Amino acid sequence: MGVGQQNTDRQQDNGNEDWDALKGDVGDIAGAAVERSRYFIDSAREQATDYVDRRKDDIAQSVADFANSLRESTHSFDERPNIRAVVDTAAEGLEQLADSIRERTFADFFNDFEDVVRRRPATVAAATVAIGFLAARFIKSTAEDLRYDDVRESQAQTARSRARQAQRSRSSA
Repeated sequence: MGVGQQNTDRQQDNGNEDWDALKGDVGDIAGAAVERSRYFIDSAREQATDYVDRRKDDIAQSVADFANSLRESTHSFDERPNIRAVVDTAAEGLEQLADSIRERTFADFFNDFEDVVRRRPATVAAATVAIGFLAARFIKSTAEDLRYDDVRESQAQTARSRARQAQRSRSSA
């Protein structure tokens, strides 16, 4: 083997060693990034769960308050026992819902939701489309109301400006 051949072999060996070292460094960096992202995701999930668990008590209390209001409103249905029975049943169902919200964790609700989605995907898709349609109608209606209010406000400002101009011209005359 000649001297030139040996130098080329050494350069290739050094190049392979450098390449292997670079691959090792990149692998270490990728491993550290994956570990940090797992920590970040776990931390975010834990914070979201804690927040929902704190808020669920507020939601449960709101549902219970609504049930109490519903029960109190049944006094006006004393002469209609059928309506009163329906309202009382609805209030009882709301109270059970409030108790269920208090007793269960966010993970329980999420798992139940996931089960429903897996068992009835077509129903969930239809409900999602219906909710989207209602949300779009609400947004459109709100936007139209805002535009109408803006038009009325600009007309009122124009009328006030004209009234001020008329008053100024009367006072200067």
